[in-house]
Amino acid sequence: MAELTTLASVLRSEPTRASLDELYFRFNRRDQVHPDPVEFLYRYENSLDREIAGIIASSLAYGRVRQILKSVERVLGRMGQSPRSFLLDGHPSEFSSLFCDFRHRFTSGSDLVRLLDALKRMLLEYGSLHACFSSEYDEDCETVLPALSEFVSKLAVTAECNGMFLPSPSRGSACKRMNLFLRWMVRRDNVDPGGWQCVSPSKLIVPLDTHMHRIGLALGFTRCKQANMRTALEITRAFRRFDPHDPVRYDFALTRIGILGR
Repeated sequence: MAELTTLASVLRSEPTRASLDELYFRFNRRDQVHPDPVEFLYRYENSLDREIAGIIASSLAYGRVRQILKSVERVLGRMGQSPRSFLLDGHPSEFSSLFCDFRHRFTSGSDLVRLLDALKRMLLEYGSLHACFSSEYDEDCETVLPALSEFVSKLAVTAECNGMFLPSPSRGSACKRMNLFLRWMVRRDNVDPGGWQCVSPSKLIVPLDTHMHRIGLALGFTRCKQANMRTALEITRAFRRFDPHDPVRYDFALTRIGILGR
């Protein structure tokens, strides 16, 4: 694999904090972001808008990256300058008329409308997605997994979404897109804009996709052949040895190697 060859040349030997930091400082920069859906979050200074943009962008973050960017732009462009205000001021019938022709791979316009309606209801009940997630978050838990399970459950029940659009960690899914959303909203550096204060970066789970799975296998962080939640947790624990306060710190840099083919 091309990304593994590049990774091996950078790490030179078994990974160390120094070699991983070298990758981090090389790739974890704003000028390395495009093409990546996180770039949509940079448009919004208000974290209340950013969390809405983030959950929409992450929910559509499957398939080819160019198509992902096109689909996210199509949604956020129609929501105007404040995605939060769009949801709170709008009615589901308006959502339907705006997005009836939408499709992103397996996600239909009706899937999207149900998600938007569920997000609107969550905002009305909790005030923000941050507050909803915080209501289930327990600092004593090893990871965000219990809170994530409850958060996804609340969204899925209200939205009546299928498992493809909102995979459930309680069913063993790695929940790559939801963990990606949490990375964006919890961490704050040159790539991840942050905005959620209640959740510690130390509790985050690696967003496990095919690139990270191959990298985890190559580095000896896991032997699991399936990219499920068990594997995601195993790889996260391995990264925690290098940075217990921020185990997903290296996620963007490592997966960028595969995406850019460097």
